[in-house]
Amino acid sequence: MAALPSLRQLSYLVTLSETLHFTEAARRSFVTQSTLSGGIMELERLLGGVLVERDRQNVRLTPLGEQVVARARVLLADAQDLMRLSREMSEPLTGDLHLGIIPTIAPFVLTQLLEAVHQELPRIRLHLHEAQSEKIIERLEHGNLDMVFLALPFDTHGLKVKEVATERLYIVCNTQDQQTTQAKILDDLDLSRLILLEEGHCLRDHALSVCPINERKNDNRLKASSLPTLLEMVIANLGFTMLPEIAIQNANLMAHNQLDIHPIKNPPERTLALITRKSTPLHTEFDILHQILGKICQTILSDNAKHLSR
Repeated sequence: MAALPSLRQLSYLVTLSETLHFTEAARRSFVTQSTLSGGIMELERLLGGVLVERDRQNVRLTPLGEQVVARARVLLADAQDLMRLSREMSEPLTGDLHLGIIPTIAPFVLTQLLEAVHQELPRIRLHLHEAQSEKIIERLEHGNLDMVFLALPFDTHGLKVKEVATERLYIVCNTQDQQTTQAKILDDLDLSRLILLEEGHCLRDHALSVCPINERKNDNRLKASSLPTLLEMVIANLGFTMLPEIAIQNANLMAHNQLDIHPIKNPPERTLALITRKSTPLHTEFDILHQILGKICQTILSDNAKHLSR
């Protein structure tokens, strides 16, 4: 049987693809530069092709190198899952669990989530990683995260997806914005005054998917990097925005006398979902975390409904 590449060699190549710098890749891999270079050269010999182009100024992957990196990431993630499977068999429901969560969900569920995990999974050490959807899905696929909690629609092809809750997107405007406060349906809104989060946030994509706005014409529109900044712009009456229902419970939002949470007929919706790799050994943890998140979201959305009906 022909010799096969080692996981260590594949790891060296993946790290080099992320840094495009031999010295930095060696540092991240905790080896000398000569060891890393030798490992990649041996990998090239085994595979019978050049994976990396090098000169004095640049390091770049060849087309073959890019394909090998893509497959190596899958193999490395599967290897990590294999190690977790062994631990699960000997010590179930223990150890570290890395959960990715998007910024338009994280602030509104974290307190309840941490308390519930502490009670129901006392031997699990939950590590939270907040980032935009594309980044945490990428880290999940690479094996750096165990699960992610985000909002759909989003491309989750090849992953295990379990829906948690469906929530509405509400119009939030300044109380002095008479045109918006009088709107009954989406078509009544002046979409030129719609303020969105900057590119990369799925909430922006969800809003644009239901609003007839040409994205290229929207480039000069006011944009915010976070929900608090978005609301400050609305308070300044620079326009209106769309806010997920899970955020309505935020005390500062509810108490602010310059903000109006304005319902419209047939509001847009998004679905909250827990996602993991199909190869994960953490099936029990996944199911328990799904139940925990479902209860948290149900409570928040129920409280919001009571508040908005007053």
